[in-house]
Amino acid sequence: MPSHDPLAAERSRRWFFRQCGAGLGRLALASLLGPELAHARAADDLGARDPLAPKPPPLPAKAKRIVYLHMAGSPSQLDLFDEKPKLRELDRQPCPDSLLKGEMFAFIKGHPKILASPYSFASHGESGQRISELLPNLARVADKLCVVRSMHTTQFNHAPAQLFMHTGHFRIGRPSFGSWLTYGLGSENRDLPGFVVLLSGQYAPDGGTSLWGSGFLPTIHQGVRFRSQGDAVLFLSDPDGLDRAARRRSIDAINALNAEELARAGDPEIQTRIAQYELAFRMQASVPDLIDLGREPESVREAYGVEPGKVSFANNCLLARRLLERDVRFVQLYHWGWDSHGTSPSDDIVTSLKKRCDETDKPIAALLEDLEQRGLLDDTLVVWSGEFGRTPMNEERDGSQFLGRDHHPHAFTLWLAGAGIRRGASVGATDELGYRVVEDPISAHDLHATLLHLFGFDHERLTYRFQGRDFRLTDVEGVVQPKLLA
Repeated sequence: MPSHDPLAAERSRRWFFRQCGAGLGRLALASLLGPELAHARAADDLGARDPLAPKPPPLPAKAKRIVYLHMAGSPSQLDLFDEKPKLRELDRQPCPDSLLKGEMFAFIKGHPKILASPYSFASHGESGQRISELLPNLARVADKLCVVRSMHTTQFNHAPAQLFMHTGHFRIGRPSFGSWLTYGLGSENRDLPGFVVLLSGQYAPDGGTSLWGSGFLPTIHQGVRFRSQGDAVLFLSDPDGLDRAARRRSIDAINALNAEELARAGDPEIQTRIAQYELAFRMQASVPDLIDLGREPESVREAYGVEPGKVSFANNCLLARRLLERDVRFVQLYHWGWDSHGTSPSDDIVTSLKKRCDETDKPIAALLEDLEQRGLLDDTLVVWSGEFGRTPMNEERDGSQFLGRDHHPHAFTLWLAGAGIRRGASVGATDELGYRVVEDPISAHDLHATLLHLFGFDHERLTYRFQGRDFRLTDVEGVVQPKLLA
């Protein structure tokens, strides 16, 4: 219904000419100048305010990019990296009372029994890394690894523990590590996201999309999930009947209007929207070539164990290398299925754990060797981890006869490789039962502080002001760990 208020009418006229006049004028000018010149000017405008434009780190850096391999569910460190002969001596005997006093477990009830590993360990490489028989390929590259056997966390349930490892906090709402990194450094590749996420396994990780969310940072910094089947990114393809030139014209028109609103409102999310439209347009050309693993030589596909057309961790490892060599800043791989409770063969340490290792061992070793052969390992960080450890006791839930271990926050193992990391190093130790850390304890905050240090940041100074205070990835904790560094 038209307004009869003269003041309201005048306001409406002023709004129209102020808000729409410049936008319509810009569109008319674009049509007169021609699409090439108009797009060039729009690109220049975008470059001046692109939140993903590359930025130099404030301090000397060893790393330019990172691939984080997260084994969702948490692998048993006692069956893969932390050999404990004492467990064999006490196998199936009641757990010492001293370990149980004041403890809380996710599923163990009553008085549990000690469980020895059914797997043998051996020394590998010049470094003599002790690695389980379940990981023969990783053992081949043992001298590239820095194995940390003294990680600990405050969380013993999957979702909060995964959030803690990836965002520095156990509650939803904080930016992920990858988001902090693109916020601090931007992206070297304008045709691909700076932060890419790849999933494999039967389910997604328990922490959900918050594990790669941007929290209170602008949403341009959230991770972009690539899929292994169909469209790599949902809704990236143009609808039938819309050609690339028409798509370009529509984006130019939308971004011209968005630019006017950005100038008026100053909302950073409008800036994000402009950048995302432009990135999506460029990705339509860059992504199909990127995800075509058939372009790789047969020898490379064989080394990784790739099966074209299937969703697999091996495929994601090769895709990760292709992303890294295109200077994608942060590549995150999640592989589900490591929650070895021992309630059935689908989650025990005899059948299930071996299957998970078979799925991941070969492609991880191939990824490390491939990165090194291409000269990328010198400035690429590689991190392998779960979210917590497993108990040295058998869970034996409801009298199960299958072997399994409960969640354990006091001690777990991860390893690192690549840029600025000590090669062939072993850091930290646990007690004779693998229950608690007794040497060089390292927290998630310490890990994040150390990784940020390798990217040229003082973790206490990489901050973002939100709701009246400065936030950082490491919260109010975190110490750089020199023993991890070359």
